[in-house]
Amino acid sequence: MTQVKQIFADKIIFNHKKSVSSAFLLLKNKILSIILILFVTQFTIAQKQEPETLSELLKMYNERSVPYISVQELAMPKTKAIILDAREKKEYNVSHIKDAIYVGYDFFEIDSVQQKLPNKDSQIVVYCSLGIRSEDIAEKLKKAGYKNVLNLYGGIFEWKNNNFTIYDSEENETENVHTFSLEWSKWFTNGIKIYEKEIQN
Repeated sequence: MTQVKQIFADKIIFNHKKSVSSAFLLLKNKILSIILILFVTQFTIAQKQEPETLSELLKMYNERSVPYISVQELAMPKTKAIILDAREKKEYNVSHIKDAIYVGYDFFEIDSVQQKLPNKDSQIVVYCSLGIRSEDIAEKLKKAGYKNVLNLYGGIFEWKNNNFTIYDSEENETENVHTFSLEWSKWFTNGIKIYEKEIQN
C-alpha cells in the first residue's frame, strides 16, 4: 500500500512539474511574441514618420501656432520686416540673412528683445535653420505682446536653396551655412555645409 501511495505521489509531482514547465514555456513564448510585435510596430512607425518633404518635416515638429512667411515673400522689396535670427551664435556667425538681429535660442531673453524692439506693432520675421526653433521663439514674442510675428518657412536653408544672398560675420557674401546637425543637413542643397568639427578647427 505504501508503495502505491509513493507511486501516486510521484505521479502527482511529475504532472505538477510538467504543468509548471508548460506554463513557463507558454509565458516565455508570449513575452517573446509581445517583444517582437513591439519591435515591428516601432520600426513601422519610424519608417512612416521619416519625412520626405520639408512640408512633412514642419508638420511633424511644428504646431503652426505662428503663421509662416515664404522666403520669396520676405525677399520682396515691399516686405518691411524686422528679421530675427533664432539660432545659436556660432550658426549666426557662419552666415545669416542681411540685417538679421541675433536673438539666439538656448539663451533667448525676451527682455533684451523688448529693449531693442519697443514697438510691438512692428512686423517681425523669425528664422532658424528650417523653421522649427524659430516657431518656439516666435511664440514667446507673441506671448510678450508682439502682434505681427511670422515664422520663415524653411528657414535659412530654404532662403539659400532659393539663391537668396547670405552674409558672414564680416558682412561679406558667403556660400557657407551651418547645418546644425548631420540629420538636418540633407535639407540644405545649395551651398557649402559647415559642420561643428570644421568650426572648431
